[in-house]
Amino acid sequence: MAERIHVYLDHSQGSVLPVSWEALGAAKELAKLLGGEVTAIVVGAQVDPIAREAFAYGAGACLAIEHPSFESFEAEQVASALAQCLTDAEVLLLPDTSRTRDLAGMLAVDLDTAVAPDVTELTVEAGRVLATRPIYAGKLLSKVEIPDAKPAIFTLRSRAFSAPTPDAQAGGEPQRIEVDLPERLTEIVGVREAGGQVSLTDAAIIVSGGRGLANNPSLEPPAEMTDEKGREIWRAHQGFKLVGELASTLGAAVGASRAAVDAGYIPYPHQVGQTGKVVSPDLYIACGISGAIQHLAGMRTAKNIVAINTDADAPIFKLCRFGVVGDLYEVLPALTQALEDKLEK
Repeated sequence: MAERIHVYLDHSQGSVLPVSWEALGAAKELAKLLGGEVTAIVVGAQVDPIAREAFAYGAGACLAIEHPSFESFEAEQVASALAQCLTDAEVLLLPDTSRTRDLAGMLAVDLDTAVAPDVTELTVEAGRVLATRPIYAGKLLSKVEIPDAKPAIFTLRSRAFSAPTPDAQAGGEPQRIEVDLPERLTEIVGVREAGGQVSLTDAAIIVSGGRGLANNPSLEPPAEMTDEKGREIWRAHQGFKLVGELASTLGAAVGASRAAVDAGYIPYPHQVGQTGKVVSPDLYIACGISGAIQHLAGMRTAKNIVAINTDADAPIFKLCRFGVVGDLYEVLPALTQALEDKLEK
């Protein structure tokens, strides 16, 4: 029997998150193996442009759930709306984002099914959908199946799947769905976007810094700075300036280890690791990061890893493809300059 595969498109401020299109691409590959049609689902206040864009990315059909209450995202309301229109779904794919992690769990409760989160690969064996996901901080990969529950819900890690190439000529008419909404339990009073930065989860290249950025005794803080912790943070900020310059040259995002965040060198939104962002860029450059298991859990699926560290025995060198044993305060300026010269040609 042909599977009914649905994909939830996560969007913010009128723009679809790129990982949503990756989820749609994964659904199309599943449909080739299982048969059936891929249906996109859009929930929001004014979703018509997004619904029509879904057809360009290959959706065979699109369900549009539109209501003024969806002006801001509230997981309880969205989960209730989705549960009302997914009664015949066999498989539901969601991009793995901060919103959909809550949403997937609530949906599983409402529909009496189960969730396989943070999936990095989907395969089909004997008509069964199997999901591969990292476990034990990324040390092992587990294959899981949701055999007797419908829909089987999977959240897909960003950049683990390929997004389809949009076809501007493709089109279709979304199906409007009316739903009954529960009482609002929460209220969003405002949204503030961080501007001028590349999103860690969407970035193709990430340059990250760790505690090692503060280990440059030759840097002398201002004379009036006598507090030792303040002097340490000042040195780290000089190191992150070098990280930022390299990131700017490469059009990359700036990341950090938990140790650097806990030490006050850089804000939490930059944290990569088990308790921060989980990323899968094409290139990950780790500067002054020793490679604690919690950090490796968040970036070990990067396609190429480059490590710069003075300690030749640092665990990060066991994972990286290219390693530089050296002082990052010497390596980073030279690397940035060499890349700038190369890019100008």
